[in-house]
Amino acid sequence: VVIGHEKGNDTASRIHHNFGMGKPEGYRKAIRLMELASRFGLPVVTLVDTSGAFPGVEAEERGQAEAIARSTEACLALHVPMIACIVGEGGSGGAVALASAERVLMLEHAVYSVISPEGCASILWRTAEKAADAAEAMKVTAQDLKALGVIDRIVAEPVGGAHRDRETAAAKLADAISEELSKLSKLSPDALIEARHARFLQIGQLG
Repeated sequence: VVIGHEKGNDTASRIHHNFGMGKPEGYRKAIRLMELASRFGLPVVTLVDTSGAFPGVEAEERGQAEAIARSTEACLALHVPMIACIVGEGGSGGAVALASAERVLMLEHAVYSVISPEGCASILWRTAEKAADAAEAMKVTAQDLKALGVIDRIVAEPVGGAHRDRETAAAKLADAISEELSKLSKLSPDALIEARHARFLQIGQLG
């Protein structure tokens, strides 16, 4: 079962797709699909490309925070292999809600963070002009996150970025997903859940 964000590739399509920002009903749809996958023994692959969940008042009224929490919980409770792929931007809880998997892959030039550099700079320095400093400190690149153990694998992109040669980029990602699924398919449901929990509990530990 493949679940993903659709951000769009030009102004019109991005407006149509809400710039990839999921709403509560979107995360609840993802939960239903994950539960269906678990019931029928199908692996789950998520393609994450969002700056975060939709921050509008109407989304909060419909339970945005609860939907994100439930989606994250659903990821962690799956009895089937799950692979999350950060293919562009992985922002905040909107990304984590679809990326709490036992394997997290990331395209070479993608970014993954708890908040945007501009948002972080506004909080710490009260000015977005410090966004570059914030980005450096936050370690948002695939290389930094691999070293920190937040992600498991970096997928190389074609020269100039994935958008320059989408077919090649997609093929490389597909190969990486296939390799990881082959490894995970050998684990029992209980072992999958244990591995998933262990990978997140160890993040941030010293020594």
